Amino acid sequence: MAPITRSVEQYVVGVDYGTLSGRAVVVRVSDGAELGSATLDYPHAVMDTVLAATGAALPPEWALQVPSDYVDVLKSAVPAAVKNAGIDPTDVIGIATDFTASTPLPVLRDGTPLSELPEFADRPHAYVKLWKHHAAQGQADRINQLATSRDESWLPRYGGFISSEWEFAKGLQLLEEDPELYHRMDHWVEAADWIVWQLSGTYVRNACTAGYKGILQDGAYPSTDFLGALNPDFASFADDKVAHEIGQLGDAAGTLTAEAAAWTGLPEGIAVAVGNVDAHVTAPAAQAVEPGQMVAIMGTSTCHVMNSDVLAEVPGMCGVVDGGIISGLYGYEAGQSGVGDIFAWYVKNQVPARYHEVAEAAGLSIHEHLTELVRDQPVGAHGLVALDWHNGNRSVLVDTNLSGVVFGTTLTTRAEEIYRALFEATAFGARRIVETFNASGVPVTEFIVAGGLLKNSFLMQVYSDILRLPISTIASEQGPALGSAIHAAVAAGAYEDVRAAGRAMGKLNRAVYVPNSAAADAYDALYAEYTLLHDYFGQGGNDVMHRLKTIKREARA
Repeated sequence: MAPITRSVEQYVVGVDYGTLSGRAVVVRVSDGAELGSATLDYPHAVMDTVLAATGAALPPEWALQVPSDYVDVLKSAVPAAVKNAGIDPTDVIGIATDFTASTPLPVLRDGTPLSELPEFADRPHAYVKLWKHHAAQGQADRINQLATSRDESWLPRYGGFISSEWEFAKGLQLLEEDPELYHRMDHWVEAADWIVWQLSGTYVRNACTAGYKGILQDGAYPSTDFLGALNPDFASFADDKVAHEIGQLGDAAGTLTAEAAAWTGLPEGIAVAVGNVDAHVTAPAAQAVEPGQMVAIMGTSTCHVMNSDVLAEVPGMCGVVDGGIISGLYGYEAGQSGVGDIFAWYVKNQVPARYHEVAEAAGLSIHEHLTELVRDQPVGAHGLVALDWHNGNRSVLVDTNLSGVVFGTTLTTRAEEIYRALFEATAFGARRIVETFNASGVPVTEFIVAGGLLKNSFLMQVYSDILRLPISTIASEQGPALGSAIHAAVAAGAYEDVRAAGRAMGKLNRAVYVPNSAAADAYDALYAEYTLLHDYFGQGGNDVMHRLKTIKREARA
Protein backbone atom coordinates (compact mmCIF):
# COMPACT_ATOMS: atom_id res chain seq x y z
CA MET A 1 0.00 0.00 0.00
CA ALA A 2 1.28 3.44 -0.88
CA PRO A 3 1.73 5.88 2.02
CA ILE A 4 -1.15 8.29 2.54
CA THR A 5 -0.29 11.77 1.32
CA ARG A 6 -2.14 15.01 1.90
CA SER A 7 -2.66 17.32 -1.06
CA VAL A 8 -5.07 19.75 -2.65
CA GLU A 9 -5.99 17.09 -5.18
CA GLN A 10 -9.52 15.74 -5.31
CA TYR A 11 -10.56 12.20 -6.15
CA VAL A 12 -13.60 10.26 -7.28
CA VAL A 13 -14.54 6.59 -7.15
CA GLY A 14 -15.98 4.66 -10.07
CA VAL A 15 -17.58 1.24 -9.53
CA ASP A 16 -18.15 -1.08 -12.48
CA TYR A 17 -20.64 -3.90 -11.90
CA GLY A 18 -19.86 -6.62 -14.44
CA THR A 19 -21.27 -10.07 -15.07
CA LEU A 20 -19.10 -11.90 -12.54
CA SER A 21 -17.57 -9.22 -10.34
CA GLY A 22 -17.61 -5.62 -9.22
CA ARG A 23 -14.55 -3.40 -9.67
CA ALA A 24 -13.80 -0.11 -7.93
CA VAL A 25 -11.17 2.39 -9.05
CA VAL A 26 -9.95 5.61 -7.41
CA VAL A 27 -9.30 8.36 -9.97
CA ARG A 28 -7.67 11.75 -9.67
CA VAL A 29 -10.05 14.47 -10.82
CA SER A 30 -7.45 16.72 -12.41
CA ASP A 31 -6.12 14.28 -15.01
CA GLY A 32 -7.89 10.92 -14.72
CA ALA A 33 -4.93 9.10 -13.21
CA GLU A 34 -6.03 5.76 -11.77
CA LEU A 35 -4.40 5.45 -8.37
CA GLY A 36 -5.87 2.29 -6.89
CA SER A 37 -8.38 -0.42 -7.65
CA ALA A 38 -9.92 -3.55 -6.14
CA THR A 39 -12.28 -6.28 -7.27
CA LEU A 40 -14.78 -8.56 -5.58
CA ASP A 41 -16.08 -11.67 -7.29
CA TYR A 42 -19.78 -11.98 -6.58
CA PRO A 43 -20.21 -14.63 -3.87
CA HIS A 44 -23.17 -16.16 -5.71
CA ALA A 45 -21.75 -15.56 -9.21
CA VAL A 46 -24.39 -16.23 -11.91
CA MET A 47 -27.18 -18.65 -11.13
CA ASP A 48 -27.89 -20.25 -14.50
CA THR A 49 -28.33 -23.92 -13.56
CA VAL A 50 -29.56 -23.98 -9.95
CA LEU A 51 -31.05 -21.54 -7.44
CA ALA A 52 -28.47 -21.05 -4.70
CA ALA A 53 -31.02 -20.77 -1.89
CA THR A 54 -32.54 -24.19 -2.53
CA GLY A 55 -30.40 -26.06 -5.04
CA ALA A 56 -33.45 -26.40 -7.28
CA ALA A 57 -32.73 -26.67 -10.99
CA LEU A 58 -33.43 -23.64 -13.17
CA PRO A 59 -34.97 -23.96 -16.64
CA PRO A 60 -32.86 -23.36 -19.77
CA GLU A 61 -31.90 -19.79 -20.70
CA TRP A 62 -32.18 -18.46 -17.13
CA ALA A 63 -29.50 -16.24 -15.55
CA LEU A 64 -30.08 -14.82 -12.05
CA GLN A 65 -28.06 -12.95 -9.43
CA VAL A 66 -28.35 -12.10 -5.75
CA PRO A 67 -28.65 -8.35 -5.05
CA SER A 68 -26.74 -8.47 -1.77
CA ASP A 69 -23.65 -9.37 -3.80
CA TYR A 70 -23.74 -5.85 -5.24
CA VAL A 71 -23.74 -4.28 -1.77
CA ASP A 72 -20.82 -6.53 -0.84
CA VAL A 73 -18.82 -4.80 -3.58
CA LEU A 74 -19.41 -1.47 -1.86
CA LYS A 75 -18.32 -2.92 1.47
CA SER A 76 -15.22 -4.67 0.10
CA ALA A 77 -13.88 -3.33 -3.19
CA VAL A 78 -14.43 0.37 -2.54
CA PRO A 79 -12.53 0.65 0.77
CA ALA A 80 -9.83 -1.66 -0.60
CA ALA A 81 -9.39 0.55 -3.68
CA VAL A 82 -9.10 3.66 -1.50
CA LYS A 83 -6.52 1.91 0.68
CA ASN A 84 -4.55 0.77 -2.36
CA ALA A 85 -4.60 4.32 -3.74
CA GLY A 86 -2.97 5.65 -0.60
CA ILE A 87 -5.20 8.71 -0.45
CA ASP A 88 -7.10 10.29 2.39
CA PRO A 89 -10.76 9.28 1.86
CA THR A 90 -11.87 12.75 2.95
CA ASP A 91 -10.47 14.02 -0.36
CA VAL A 92 -13.02 11.96 -2.32
CA ILE A 93 -15.77 14.21 -3.68
CA GLY A 94 -18.02 11.78 -5.53
CA ILE A 95 -18.88 8.20 -6.44
CA ALA A 96 -20.59 6.76 -9.52
CA THR A 97 -21.55 3.30 -10.67
CA ASP A 98 -22.31 1.50 -13.90
CA PHE A 99 -24.05 -1.81 -14.54
CA THR A 100 -24.77 -4.46 -17.12
CA ALA A 101 -28.18 -3.99 -18.71
CA SER A 102 -30.91 -4.85 -18.76
CA THR A 103 -30.55 -6.33 -15.28
CA PRO A 104 -33.85 -5.71 -13.46
CA LEU A 105 -35.20 -6.91 -10.13
CA PRO A 106 -38.57 -6.71 -8.34
CA VAL A 107 -38.56 -4.63 -5.14
CA LEU A 108 -40.90 -3.22 -2.53
CA ARG A 109 -41.61 0.48 -2.21
CA ASP A 110 -38.61 0.95 0.09
CA GLY A 111 -36.24 -0.87 -2.28
CA THR A 112 -36.19 -4.23 -0.52
CA PRO A 113 -35.67 -6.97 -3.13
CA LEU A 114 -38.38 -9.63 -3.07
CA SER A 115 -35.64 -12.28 -2.92
CA GLU A 116 -34.73 -10.99 0.55
CA LEU A 117 -38.20 -11.74 1.91
CA PRO A 118 -38.08 -15.22 3.53
CA GLU A 119 -41.35 -16.30 1.95
CA PHE A 120 -39.97 -15.65 -1.55
CA ALA A 121 -36.38 -16.87 -1.19
CA ASP A 122 -37.23 -20.09 -3.05
CA ARG A 123 -38.94 -18.30 -5.97
CA PRO A 124 -36.60 -17.75 -8.95
CA HIS A 125 -38.61 -14.80 -10.21
CA ALA A 126 -37.86 -12.93 -6.97
CA TYR A 127 -34.20 -12.53 -7.95
CA VAL A 128 -32.25 -10.25 -10.25
CA LYS A 129 -32.58 -11.23 -13.91
CA LEU A 130 -29.12 -10.73 -15.36
CA TRP A 131 -28.73 -9.23 -18.83
CA LYS A 132 -28.16 -12.65 -20.36
CA HIS A 133 -31.38 -14.13 -18.97
CA HIS A 134 -33.00 -15.15 -22.28
CA ALA A 135 -35.98 -17.12 -20.99
CA ALA A 136 -38.37 -14.32 -21.94
CA GLN A 137 -37.89 -14.85 -25.67
CA GLY A 138 -41.50 -15.93 -26.11
CA GLN A 139 -42.70 -12.71 -24.50
CA ALA A 140 -40.29 -10.68 -26.64
CA ASP A 141 -41.63 -12.36 -29.77
CA ARG A 142 -45.18 -11.36 -28.85
CA ILE A 143 -44.11 -7.77 -28.10
CA ASN A 144 -42.44 -7.54 -31.50
CA GLN A 145 -45.32 -9.14 -33.38
CA LEU A 146 -47.90 -6.86 -31.78
CA ALA A 147 -45.77 -3.74 -32.19
CA THR A 148 -45.19 -4.55 -35.86
CA SER A 149 -48.88 -5.20 -36.53
CA ARG A 150 -49.83 -1.92 -34.84
CA ASP A 151 -46.98 0.04 -36.44
CA GLU A 152 -45.87 1.33 -33.04
CA SER A 153 -43.77 4.47 -33.52
CA TRP A 154 -41.15 3.44 -30.97
CA LEU A 155 -40.25 0.11 -32.59
CA PRO A 156 -37.93 1.53 -35.30
CA ARG A 157 -35.91 3.23 -32.55
CA TYR A 158 -34.84 -0.30 -31.55
CA GLY A 159 -33.97 -1.57 -34.99
CA GLY A 160 -37.39 -3.18 -35.34
CA PHE A 161 -36.98 -5.60 -32.44
CA ILE A 162 -37.34 -5.55 -28.67
CA SER A 163 -34.91 -8.02 -27.08
CA SER A 164 -35.75 -10.71 -24.55
CA GLU A 165 -32.92 -9.20 -22.49
CA TRP A 166 -34.86 -5.99 -21.84
CA GLU A 167 -37.22 -4.76 -19.16
CA PHE A 168 -40.62 -5.28 -20.75
CA ALA A 169 -40.10 -8.86 -21.96
CA LYS A 170 -38.71 -9.89 -18.57
CA GLY A 171 -41.51 -8.08 -16.77
CA LEU A 172 -44.15 -9.84 -18.85
CA GLN A 173 -42.49 -13.17 -18.13
CA LEU A 174 -42.65 -12.40 -14.41
CA LEU A 175 -46.38 -11.61 -14.63
CA GLU A 176 -47.25 -14.71 -16.60
CA GLU A 177 -45.11 -17.20 -14.69
CA ASP A 178 -45.40 -15.86 -11.13
CA PRO A 179 -48.29 -13.39 -10.92
CA GLU A 180 -48.21 -13.32 -7.10
CA LEU A 181 -44.70 -11.86 -7.17
CA TYR A 182 -45.62 -9.48 -9.96
CA HIS A 183 -48.48 -7.99 -7.99
CA ARG A 184 -46.42 -7.90 -4.78
CA MET A 185 -43.61 -5.81 -6.28
CA ASP A 186 -43.89 -2.04 -6.25
CA HIS A 187 -41.02 -1.28 -8.63
CA TRP A 188 -39.41 -3.16 -11.50
CA VAL A 189 -36.05 -1.49 -11.04
CA GLU A 190 -32.79 -1.75 -12.95
CA ALA A 191 -29.85 -2.88 -10.84
CA ALA A 192 -28.05 0.24 -12.11
CA ASP A 193 -30.64 2.35 -10.30
CA TRP A 194 -31.08 0.04 -7.32
CA ILE A 195 -27.41 0.32 -6.33
CA VAL A 196 -27.59 4.13 -6.55
CA TRP A 197 -30.69 3.88 -4.34
CA GLN A 198 -28.63 1.96 -1.78
CA LEU A 199 -25.88 4.59 -1.89
CA SER A 200 -28.03 7.71 -1.78
CA GLY A 201 -31.35 6.62 -0.31
CA THR A 202 -33.04 8.02 -3.45
CA TYR A 203 -34.59 6.11 -6.33
CA VAL A 204 -33.80 7.86 -9.60
CA ARG A 205 -34.22 6.08 -12.92
CA ASN A 206 -31.27 6.76 -15.21
CA ALA A 207 -31.99 8.10 -18.69
CA CYS A 208 -29.63 5.63 -20.37
CA THR A 209 -31.24 2.40 -19.20
CA ALA A 210 -34.73 3.86 -19.41
CA GLY A 211 -34.20 4.77 -23.05
CA TYR A 212 -32.28 1.76 -24.31
CA LYS A 213 -33.82 -1.01 -22.23
CA GLY A 214 -37.10 0.47 -20.98
CA ILE A 215 -38.65 1.72 -24.26
CA LEU A 216 -38.79 5.34 -23.09
CA GLN A 217 -38.91 7.42 -26.28
CA ASP A 218 -39.90 11.07 -26.63
CA GLY A 219 -40.88 11.11 -22.96
CA ALA A 220 -43.33 8.21 -23.14
CA TYR A 221 -43.43 4.47 -22.55
CA PRO A 222 -45.59 2.07 -24.61
CA SER A 223 -49.27 2.83 -24.08
CA THR A 224 -51.62 1.06 -21.69
CA ASP A 225 -53.62 -0.01 -24.73
CA PHE A 226 -50.59 -1.74 -26.25
CA LEU A 227 -49.51 -3.38 -23.01
CA GLY A 228 -53.04 -4.51 -22.23
CA ALA A 229 -53.25 -6.19 -25.62
CA LEU A 230 -50.28 -8.33 -24.60
CA ASN A 231 -52.00 -9.30 -21.35
CA PRO A 232 -54.82 -7.41 -19.62
CA ASP A 233 -52.97 -7.53 -16.29
CA PHE A 234 -49.93 -5.95 -17.99
CA ALA A 235 -51.74 -2.79 -19.07
CA SER A 236 -50.48 -0.67 -16.18
CA PHE A 237 -46.95 -2.11 -16.11
CA ALA A 238 -45.25 1.05 -17.37
CA ASP A 239 -47.27 3.38 -15.15
CA ASP A 240 -47.30 1.30 -11.97
CA LYS A 241 -44.07 -0.70 -12.01
CA VAL A 242 -41.60 1.18 -14.23
CA ALA A 243 -42.25 4.92 -14.52
CA HIS A 244 -40.28 7.07 -12.10
CA GLU A 245 -38.25 10.26 -11.94
CA ILE A 246 -35.60 10.29 -14.70
CA GLY A 247 -32.07 11.39 -13.88
CA GLN A 248 -29.81 12.74 -16.62
CA LEU A 249 -26.33 11.31 -17.10
CA GLY A 250 -23.70 13.19 -15.12
CA ASP A 251 -26.24 14.64 -12.69
CA ALA A 252 -26.24 13.82 -9.00
CA ALA A 253 -28.96 11.42 -7.87
CA GLY A 254 -28.33 12.47 -4.29
CA THR A 255 -25.61 12.30 -1.68
CA LEU A 256 -23.96 9.44 0.17
CA THR A 257 -25.97 8.32 3.20
CA ALA A 258 -24.47 7.64 6.59
CA GLU A 259 -25.05 3.91 6.13
CA ALA A 260 -23.36 3.84 2.73
CA ALA A 261 -20.52 5.97 4.08
CA ALA A 262 -19.93 3.30 6.73
CA TRP A 263 -19.91 0.59 4.03
CA THR A 264 -17.45 2.37 1.77
CA GLY A 265 -15.31 4.41 4.14
CA LEU A 266 -16.12 7.52 2.08
CA PRO A 267 -17.37 10.83 3.48
CA GLU A 268 -21.07 11.14 4.13
CA GLY A 269 -22.71 13.72 1.90
CA ILE A 270 -20.49 13.42 -1.19
CA ALA A 271 -22.18 13.35 -4.61
CA VAL A 272 -23.68 10.09 -5.87
CA ALA A 273 -24.08 10.22 -9.64
CA VAL A 274 -27.11 9.00 -11.55
CA GLY A 275 -26.61 5.37 -12.62
CA ASN A 276 -25.42 4.32 -16.04
CA VAL A 277 -24.76 1.32 -18.30
CA ASP A 278 -21.28 -0.19 -18.48
CA ALA A 279 -20.88 0.26 -22.23
CA HIS A 280 -22.25 3.77 -22.52
CA VAL A 281 -20.29 5.11 -19.58
CA THR A 282 -17.08 3.91 -21.25
CA ALA A 283 -17.37 6.29 -24.23
CA PRO A 284 -16.00 9.40 -22.47
CA ALA A 285 -13.33 7.26 -20.79
CA ALA A 286 -12.10 6.45 -24.32
CA GLN A 287 -12.47 10.09 -25.40
CA ALA A 288 -15.15 8.91 -27.83
CA VAL A 289 -17.65 11.73 -27.57
CA GLU A 290 -17.84 12.83 -31.21
CA PRO A 291 -20.03 11.46 -34.02
CA GLY A 292 -18.67 8.39 -35.83
CA GLN A 293 -16.52 7.03 -33.02
CA MET A 294 -17.79 3.50 -32.34
CA VAL A 295 -16.66 2.06 -29.02
CA ALA A 296 -16.68 -1.73 -28.69
CA ILE A 297 -16.50 -2.86 -25.09
CA MET A 298 -15.18 -6.38 -25.60
CA GLY A 299 -15.47 -8.82 -22.74
CA THR A 300 -17.80 -11.76 -22.15
CA SER A 301 -20.03 -10.02 -24.70
CA THR A 302 -19.47 -6.92 -26.80
CA CYS A 303 -21.53 -3.76 -26.69
CA HIS A 304 -21.08 -1.21 -29.47
CA VAL A 305 -21.97 2.40 -28.69
CA MET A 306 -21.61 5.52 -30.79
CA ASN A 307 -22.73 9.13 -30.92
CA SER A 308 -24.21 10.77 -33.99
CA ASP A 309 -25.77 14.09 -34.88
CA VAL A 310 -28.41 12.38 -37.03
CA LEU A 311 -31.43 10.28 -36.09
CA ALA A 312 -31.79 7.22 -38.29
CA GLU A 313 -33.37 3.78 -38.27
CA VAL A 314 -30.60 1.18 -38.15
CA PRO A 315 -31.85 -2.41 -38.58
CA GLY A 316 -31.15 -4.55 -35.56
CA MET A 317 -29.68 -1.82 -33.40
CA CYS A 318 -30.37 -2.15 -29.69
CA GLY A 319 -31.60 1.41 -29.55
CA VAL A 320 -31.08 5.08 -30.27
CA VAL A 321 -31.65 7.58 -27.47
CA ASP A 322 -31.40 11.36 -27.54
CA GLY A 323 -28.64 12.13 -25.05
CA GLY A 324 -28.21 8.44 -24.27
CA ILE A 325 -24.43 8.80 -24.06
CA ILE A 326 -23.61 12.51 -24.40
CA SER A 327 -26.05 15.40 -24.08
CA GLY A 328 -26.87 16.97 -27.43
CA LEU A 329 -26.16 13.90 -29.57
CA TYR A 330 -28.07 10.75 -30.43
CA GLY A 331 -26.53 7.72 -28.75
CA TYR A 332 -26.67 4.44 -30.69
CA GLU A 333 -26.18 0.95 -29.30
CA ALA A 334 -25.67 -2.44 -30.91
CA GLY A 335 -24.08 -5.59 -29.56
CA GLN A 336 -22.96 -9.18 -29.71
CA SER A 337 -24.34 -11.48 -27.01
CA GLY A 338 -21.28 -13.69 -26.86
CA VAL A 339 -17.60 -12.99 -27.54
CA GLY A 340 -15.27 -13.75 -24.66
CA ASP A 341 -17.90 -16.17 -23.36
CA ILE A 342 -17.56 -18.15 -26.60
CA PHE A 343 -13.79 -18.38 -26.30
CA ALA A 344 -14.10 -19.38 -22.63
CA TRP A 345 -16.70 -22.05 -23.42
CA TYR A 346 -14.50 -23.49 -26.13
CA VAL A 347 -11.31 -23.82 -24.09
CA LYS A 348 -13.23 -25.21 -21.11
CA ASN A 349 -15.19 -27.84 -23.00
CA GLN A 350 -13.55 -28.56 -26.34
CA VAL A 351 -9.77 -28.23 -26.02
CA PRO A 352 -7.93 -31.51 -25.22
CA ALA A 353 -6.06 -31.83 -21.94
CA ARG A 354 -2.68 -32.03 -23.68
CA TYR A 355 -3.03 -28.41 -24.81
CA HIS A 356 -3.60 -27.29 -21.25
CA GLU A 357 -0.58 -29.27 -20.09
CA VAL A 358 1.71 -27.73 -22.72
CA ALA A 359 0.41 -24.24 -21.93
CA GLU A 360 1.06 -24.71 -18.22
CA ALA A 361 4.56 -26.00 -18.86
CA ALA A 362 5.30 -22.93 -20.99
CA GLY A 363 3.91 -20.57 -18.36
CA LEU A 364 1.09 -19.46 -20.63
CA SER A 365 -2.66 -19.35 -20.21
CA ILE A 366 -4.54 -21.70 -22.50
CA HIS A 367 -5.79 -18.67 -24.43
CA GLU A 368 -2.25 -17.40 -24.93
CA HIS A 369 -1.06 -20.84 -26.01
CA LEU A 370 -3.81 -21.32 -28.59
CA THR A 371 -3.23 -17.80 -29.92
CA GLU A 372 0.49 -18.46 -30.41
CA LEU A 373 -0.27 -21.65 -32.32
CA VAL A 374 -2.35 -19.85 -34.95
CA ARG A 375 -0.84 -16.37 -34.97
CA ASP A 376 1.26 -17.02 -38.08
CA GLN A 377 -1.16 -19.30 -39.92
CA PRO A 378 -2.21 -17.85 -43.31
CA VAL A 379 -5.74 -16.48 -43.48
CA GLY A 380 -8.12 -19.25 -44.54
CA ALA A 381 -5.60 -22.06 -44.07
CA HIS A 382 -7.87 -23.76 -41.53
CA GLY A 383 -10.69 -24.06 -44.08
CA LEU A 384 -13.27 -23.00 -41.51
CA VAL A 385 -15.98 -20.42 -40.99
CA ALA A 386 -18.09 -20.13 -37.85
CA LEU A 387 -21.25 -18.34 -36.75
CA ASP A 388 -20.81 -16.50 -33.45
CA TRP A 389 -24.28 -17.19 -32.04
CA HIS A 390 -23.48 -19.45 -29.09
CA ASN A 391 -25.37 -16.99 -26.87
CA GLY A 392 -27.81 -15.89 -29.54
CA ASN A 393 -27.54 -12.83 -31.79
CA ARG A 394 -28.12 -9.36 -30.40
CA SER A 395 -27.39 -7.33 -33.55
CA VAL A 396 -28.42 -7.25 -36.29
CA LEU A 397 -30.81 -10.20 -36.07
CA VAL A 398 -31.99 -9.77 -32.44
CA ASP A 399 -32.71 -13.46 -31.93
CA THR A 400 -31.64 -15.35 -28.82
CA ASN A 401 -32.86 -18.64 -30.30
CA LEU A 402 -29.97 -18.75 -32.75
CA SER A 403 -26.98 -20.93 -31.88
CA GLY A 404 -23.33 -21.34 -32.80
CA VAL A 405 -21.87 -23.56 -35.47
CA VAL A 406 -18.51 -24.26 -37.11
CA PHE A 407 -18.39 -25.23 -40.79
CA GLY A 408 -15.59 -27.03 -42.59
CA THR A 409 -14.18 -29.32 -39.89
CA THR A 410 -12.32 -32.44 -41.07
CA LEU A 411 -10.42 -35.24 -39.40
CA THR A 412 -7.29 -33.09 -39.63
CA THR A 413 -8.81 -29.96 -38.05
CA ARG A 414 -6.90 -28.98 -34.92
CA ALA A 415 -8.26 -27.39 -31.76
CA GLU A 416 -6.34 -24.16 -32.26
CA GLU A 417 -7.80 -23.75 -35.75
CA ILE A 418 -11.35 -23.81 -34.44
CA TYR A 419 -10.27 -21.33 -31.77
CA ARG A 420 -9.05 -18.97 -34.49
CA ALA A 421 -12.24 -19.48 -36.50
CA LEU A 422 -14.23 -18.36 -33.44
CA PHE A 423 -12.04 -15.23 -33.19
CA GLU A 424 -12.80 -14.49 -36.82
CA ALA A 425 -16.52 -15.18 -36.41
CA THR A 426 -16.88 -12.52 -33.73
CA ALA A 427 -15.01 -10.06 -35.93
CA PHE A 428 -17.30 -10.92 -38.84
CA GLY A 429 -20.26 -10.24 -36.57
CA ALA A 430 -18.79 -6.84 -35.68
CA ARG A 431 -18.29 -6.09 -39.38
CA ARG A 432 -21.93 -6.89 -40.08
CA ILE A 433 -22.89 -4.34 -37.42
CA VAL A 434 -20.55 -1.66 -38.80
CA GLU A 435 -21.76 -2.20 -42.36
CA THR A 436 -25.38 -1.93 -41.24
CA PHE A 437 -24.70 1.41 -39.55
CA ASN A 438 -22.85 2.70 -42.62
CA ALA A 439 -25.67 1.65 -44.94
CA SER A 440 -28.23 3.36 -42.70
CA GLY A 441 -26.60 6.79 -42.86
CA VAL A 442 -24.78 6.60 -39.54
CA PRO A 443 -21.16 6.23 -40.68
CA VAL A 444 -18.56 4.59 -38.48
CA THR A 445 -15.31 6.53 -38.90
CA GLU A 446 -13.26 5.13 -36.02
CA PHE A 447 -13.36 1.82 -34.14
CA ILE A 448 -12.22 1.98 -30.52
CA VAL A 449 -11.82 -1.08 -28.31
CA ALA A 450 -12.18 -1.20 -24.55
CA GLY A 451 -12.55 -4.18 -22.25
CA GLY A 452 -10.46 -7.16 -21.29
CA LEU A 453 -10.11 -8.69 -24.76
CA LEU A 454 -7.96 -5.84 -26.05
CA LYS A 455 -5.06 -7.53 -24.26
CA ASN A 456 -4.94 -10.11 -27.06
CA SER A 457 -2.94 -8.34 -29.77
CA PHE A 458 -3.63 -11.05 -32.37
CA LEU A 459 -7.38 -10.75 -31.83
CA MET A 460 -7.14 -6.99 -32.26
CA GLN A 461 -5.22 -7.38 -35.52
CA VAL A 462 -7.85 -9.84 -36.77
CA TYR A 463 -10.53 -7.24 -36.07
CA SER A 464 -8.58 -4.50 -37.83
CA ASP A 465 -8.05 -6.69 -40.91
CA ILE A 466 -11.65 -7.89 -41.08
CA LEU A 467 -13.18 -4.46 -40.42
CA ARG A 468 -10.65 -2.75 -42.70
CA LEU A 469 -10.42 -0.04 -40.04
CA PRO A 470 -7.67 1.15 -37.71
CA ILE A 471 -8.23 -0.03 -34.15
CA SER A 472 -7.70 2.48 -31.38
CA THR A 473 -7.60 1.25 -27.78
CA ILE A 474 -8.58 2.77 -24.50
CA ALA A 475 -5.51 3.41 -22.34
CA SER A 476 -7.11 1.94 -19.25
CA GLU A 477 -7.75 -1.56 -18.00
CA GLN A 478 -10.85 -0.34 -16.19
CA GLY A 479 -12.74 1.55 -18.90
CA PRO A 480 -16.24 1.40 -17.41
CA ALA A 481 -14.99 2.21 -13.90
CA LEU A 482 -13.00 5.15 -15.28
CA GLY A 483 -16.09 6.26 -17.18
CA SER A 484 -18.11 6.11 -13.98
CA ALA A 485 -15.43 8.13 -12.21
CA ILE A 486 -15.72 10.77 -14.96
CA HIS A 487 -19.46 10.99 -14.32
CA ALA A 488 -18.80 11.23 -10.58
CA ALA A 489 -16.55 14.22 -11.18
CA VAL A 490 -19.30 15.94 -13.18
CA ALA A 491 -21.93 15.11 -10.54
CA ALA A 492 -19.64 16.63 -7.90
CA GLY A 493 -19.29 19.84 -9.90
CA ALA A 494 -15.63 19.47 -10.83
CA TYR A 495 -16.40 19.77 -14.57
CA GLU A 496 -19.13 21.52 -16.50
CA ASP A 497 -20.27 18.43 -18.38
CA VAL A 498 -19.29 14.88 -19.35
CA ARG A 499 -17.67 16.02 -22.58
CA ALA A 500 -15.27 18.33 -20.74
CA ALA A 501 -14.52 15.73 -18.09
CA GLY A 502 -13.86 13.10 -20.75
CA ARG A 503 -11.34 15.34 -22.49
CA ALA A 504 -9.44 15.86 -19.24
CA MET A 505 -9.78 12.41 -17.66
CA GLY A 506 -10.25 10.01 -20.58
CA LYS A 507 -7.39 8.03 -22.16
CA LEU A 508 -6.95 6.77 -25.73
CA ASN A 509 -4.18 5.23 -27.84
CA ARG A 510 -5.02 5.97 -31.48
CA ALA A 511 -4.56 3.56 -34.42
CA VAL A 512 -2.65 0.96 -32.44
CA TYR A 513 -3.58 -1.62 -35.08
CA VAL A 514 -3.95 -0.92 -38.81
CA PRO A 515 -5.30 -3.27 -41.50
CA ASN A 516 -2.93 -5.50 -43.43
CA SER A 517 -4.19 -5.22 -47.00
CA ALA A 518 -3.31 -8.79 -48.02
CA ALA A 519 -4.94 -10.26 -44.93
CA ALA A 520 -7.97 -8.00 -45.39
CA ASP A 521 -8.41 -9.22 -48.95
CA ALA A 522 -8.22 -12.84 -47.82
CA TYR A 523 -10.71 -12.21 -45.03
CA ASP A 524 -13.15 -10.69 -47.53
CA ALA A 525 -13.54 -14.15 -49.09
CA LEU A 526 -14.27 -15.74 -45.70
CA TYR A 527 -16.64 -12.91 -44.80
CA ALA A 528 -18.61 -13.56 -47.97
CA GLU A 529 -19.16 -17.14 -46.78
CA TYR A 530 -20.05 -15.91 -43.28
CA THR A 531 -22.63 -13.55 -44.81
CA LEU A 532 -24.28 -16.34 -46.78
CA LEU A 533 -24.55 -18.53 -43.69
CA HIS A 534 -25.62 -15.56 -41.52
CA ASP A 535 -28.56 -14.80 -43.79
CA TYR A 536 -29.49 -18.43 -44.45
CA PHE A 537 -29.72 -19.48 -40.81
CA GLY A 538 -30.61 -16.08 -39.38
CA GLN A 539 -33.20 -14.72 -41.80
CA GLY A 540 -35.53 -17.63 -42.42
CA GLY A 541 -33.70 -19.74 -44.98
CA ASN A 542 -33.49 -22.58 -42.49
CA ASP A 543 -34.95 -22.34 -38.99
CA VAL A 544 -33.17 -25.47 -37.75
CA MET A 545 -31.64 -23.56 -34.82
CA HIS A 546 -35.08 -22.52 -33.63
CA ARG A 547 -36.38 -26.06 -33.97
CA LEU A 548 -33.45 -27.49 -32.03
CA LYS A 549 -33.96 -24.97 -29.23
CA THR A 550 -37.63 -26.01 -29.03
CA ILE A 551 -36.69 -29.69 -28.90
CA LYS A 552 -34.16 -28.92 -26.17
CA ARG A 553 -36.65 -27.01 -24.05
CA GLU A 554 -39.32 -29.67 -24.41
CA ALA A 555 -36.90 -32.47 -23.56
CA ARG A 556 -35.63 -30.71 -20.44
CA ALA A 557 -39.13 -29.78 -19.33
